[in-house]
Amino acid sequence: MKIKSKLLLIPFLLFQAVLLAQNDITISGTVTDDQGQPLPGASVVLEGTTTGIQTDFDGNYTLDNVPGDGTLVFSYVGFTSQTVPINNRTTINLTMQEDTQSLDEVVVVGYGTQKKADLTGSIATVDAEQIEKTPSANPLQSLQGKVAGVQIVTTGTPGGSPNVRIRGLGTYDSDDSAATKVLYVVDGMFYSNIDFLNPNDIKSMNVLKDASSSAIYGVRAANGVIIIETKSGGKNRKPTIEYNGYTGIQRAQNVLQMANAEQFVTMAVESGSDADVQYILNAMQRYGRSRINPNVPNVNTDWYDEIIRDGLIQNHSISVTGGTENVSYSLGTNYFSQEGLLDMKNEYERFNIRSKLDVDVLDNLRMGVNTIFSNATQQTPEDSAWFKAYFAVPILPVFDDMNTAATPTRYANAQALGYRGTQNPFPDMDYNDNRLKIRKLLANIYLETDLIKDKLTFKTTYNIDFSALEERYVNLPYNMGFGDQRISDINRKQNNYYNQIWDNVLTYTDTYADDHNVTVMAGTSFRDEAANRFEATGSDIAGINYETSWYLDFADPLSFNNNVEEDNSRIYGQSYFGRVSYNFKNRYLLYGTFRADRSSKFTKEQWGYFPSVGAGWVVSQEPFMENVGFFDFLKLRAAWGRLGNDNVPASAGANTISNETVDLGDTPNTGVTATSTFTDLTWEVVEELDFGFNMNILNNRLSLEADYYIRDTEDAIMPVYIPIANQTVSRNSGVIRNSGVEVALNWSDEITPDFTYTVGANFTTVKNEAIEIEDSRGYIDSGSAEFRQRTIVGEPLYAFYGYETTGVYQNQAQIDADPVAQNAIANGQNVEPGYLIFNDRDGDGAITDQDRTVLGSFLPKFTYGGNIGLNYKDFGFSMNFYGQSGNKILNRKRGEVIFTNDTNMDADLAKNRWHGEGTSNSYPSSAGLRNSWNQRLSNFWVEDGDFFRIQNIQLAYTLRGDKLKGNMPDFKFTLTAERPLTLFSYNGFNPEVSDGVDRQTYPVPAIYTIGVNVKL
Repeated sequence: MKIKSKLLLIPFLLFQAVLLAQNDITISGTVTDDQGQPLPGASVVLEGTTTGIQTDFDGNYTLDNVPGDGTLVFSYVGFTSQTVPINNRTTINLTMQEDTQSLDEVVVVGYGTQKKADLTGSIATVDAEQIEKTPSANPLQSLQGKVAGVQIVTTGTPGGSPNVRIRGLGTYDSDDSAATKVLYVVDGMFYSNIDFLNPNDIKSMNVLKDASSSAIYGVRAANGVIIIETKSGGKNRKPTIEYNGYTGIQRAQNVLQMANAEQFVTMAVESGSDADVQYILNAMQRYGRSRINPNVPNVNTDWYDEIIRDGLIQNHSISVTGGTENVSYSLGTNYFSQEGLLDMKNEYERFNIRSKLDVDVLDNLRMGVNTIFSNATQQTPEDSAWFKAYFAVPILPVFDDMNTAATPTRYANAQALGYRGTQNPFPDMDYNDNRLKIRKLLANIYLETDLIKDKLTFKTTYNIDFSALEERYVNLPYNMGFGDQRISDINRKQNNYYNQIWDNVLTYTDTYADDHNVTVMAGTSFRDEAANRFEATGSDIAGINYETSWYLDFADPLSFNNNVEEDNSRIYGQSYFGRVSYNFKNRYLLYGTFRADRSSKFTKEQWGYFPSVGAGWVVSQEPFMENVGFFDFLKLRAAWGRLGNDNVPASAGANTISNETVDLGDTPNTGVTATSTFTDLTWEVVEELDFGFNMNILNNRLSLEADYYIRDTEDAIMPVYIPIANQTVSRNSGVIRNSGVEVALNWSDEITPDFTYTVGANFTTVKNEAIEIEDSRGYIDSGSAEFRQRTIVGEPLYAFYGYETTGVYQNQAQIDADPVAQNAIANGQNVEPGYLIFNDRDGDGAITDQDRTVLGSFLPKFTYGGNIGLNYKDFGFSMNFYGQSGNKILNRKRGEVIFTNDTNMDADLAKNRWHGEGTSNSYPSSAGLRNSWNQRLSNFWVEDGDFFRIQNIQLAYTLRGDKLKGNMPDFKFTLTAERPLTLFSYNGFNPEVSDGVDRQTYPVPAIYTIGVNVKL
């Protein structure tokens, strides 16, 4: 009986074995990085077992006899480990993501690299994935809101470059001039603009924020440094062909609403101007009366709606990367085009070709060549059209068939109604052609050898940058009637720029007694910069209707008199620099750099010396922290450094001899006075102190980085008033300080193997102030007399300076009871209900210059940003936001009512104007806007520039090739919304105004794109 039972058990066990065998499957696939490159040697292990394998040379793997309901664990050094349920699949391909939180991550610094954990300065990194999400011609736009301490001021102009400020404004220059430029280092070459660079070609951008990190670049680094590393191939990798592209539409947002015809007529009647009422009657006679309101002309033109269009944007990139045992290569081409929002020939188009080749010539000798050719054409907008659209009256149509003198198009002319100007913006748009051709050839070649293997290397690099900018501005002829006629003219400029740099760097790295890690670097650099500019202007062009005639040869030869000029400049620089980096047991960190720069620009002090030191303490590596489970990593750091700025003119001023006549005893006596305002300038010097810490907690899910900095610009070049000569000359005469706090937090976690998320936030405070001003008056004025800006010790640069308003006079009794108003009336000034009330700060009973005060600055005191990222299986979602506060904007376009008062006004003024007691306590009446009492610069014209913006939203889906029939690649599809929502109270298109003075700012569009990425 027992024997039979055992015999019956045998087939049962065999049946179970067959069932188990049926559940075991064979799995194969390919493991790649986020660039589609195979990862040889990646580990693929069945979770909970020792069964596993490593990928081969091509990143392929095969696992036999694996349970279909099991889980695979993929791991690779420098990448985040991933667990993937098998779910009975026989093919599993995986793209691994770099572990950006890893403390072993290598960061590119000046003339070398460092481990992130070893940094003592303040350096932030933005990777390729974040850069590629932003649809823009310029990759710098992708930094907005992502890096604490970095302010990006966006421009909506096609092909325009944003204004970048790192830790405030340290130079007395409010515009985006050479003196305020950030230094960009692309694969070792120096640039002041990277408008030639395709965002898809960038691997990472490292922002060097403090002087200690930047000092190795000396006089080029005063405004901060951004190091850009482009994508490379990889050795022992099969060729990978990648297409990355998107196309979409740009749409103006927050379009400023202007007063419509009814509002305009109401304000004109309320103004009490008989002339303005007559202009309205003229419009009724010419164009008829509105059927809705017979007191209004039958015209209601929304000029912004007329001149604004939607614009297309597209970007297409194709690259080939790979490598053999001794060679890695990366080749690519890119086409980008962007239409402007202004409905004219306003667009930008760029075509790039690039190559990057690295070769192991011998076992100890390497060389590489990196080249980029960029060919771009930019049709710049006629900005006067925005200005005219703001002021054009709504009772004027675009076209007027009765204006028979208008040629070649019968555009309406406001002069037909009695107004002083034509007001119509369309002639400015249609009869101007502004074209820039921008060609750049950028190349570098390096040779690197190991003098002592794995210890001592020498690298020599030659960089060249040749740029040619051809500008052509053509004004076409037209006749608007009523004596407004223009003949043709042409202005042509040719700017050639040539820059070459030769660097030689020796680097020694070693470890002593297993605990002492030392890196010593020394080098020299030579630069040669040359520029040539030719410009000529001619008029009355023969055959102007044909573009083939838009050359100087076709202009009237007599029109060239005094309209031809050419200049040339050349600057040489020589530098010696060195760096020492030391750490003991990865616990105590020391860092020091020194650079000596010589510039031919200066005659008085050609040499500048720029040292820096940094120290760090990795507290989490101390033995007493072993049992403290809260901290995964904690580092305290401090740094100090000095660096320079030679992007300034070398000298200014002149020697002057004047004839003077003085009455002595009623007798005129004539003599000569001699004054010298000539002075030699030298570079500005930035000195900065930075304290910070880095912390990772909760199993490295939460990271925190914080910095406090004080950044002083010494010998700041400022205009100094010379009383005896009654002149202003630039001199090294001041100290500018920027100080503040930067904080960046990031949280990342895994809910399930299929669902991960990240959350991040950062904020920055900046206090900008003038510490010293060497001017006998104690201040420096800028701007115009009507719209004054003033720099005062203890206040920000270029602060708006004017009067404070405390309300609006509501009735005559209030005026009668106000000593200030009565004093003004006694001196012949008209003050009526509906006029602004000004604060008599000195209490003398009159509004005088002494009552003016600082009304704010265009520099924000607080900026912030954040991000949210979600990944579920093959779906991805991300959102970024950005904002700023504490800055002011001078609404000069509204304020220019002081120059002309027969134009339109914005709807905000029309709706909120004072038009009777109790109707408004902040806006003057229509009549008041035309009176000089209300037109002085005050906080009525200076508005808050605070805003909050949803910067970028992207939804992505990856269609895996293994889900399709045949041997198909992976496809990644994206839907992106860039700047879909901006919230602000400022009365304008855009709260981002670079210098804070809004005479008319190009709108910043919202951009909606659909994109695809495929790798073969």
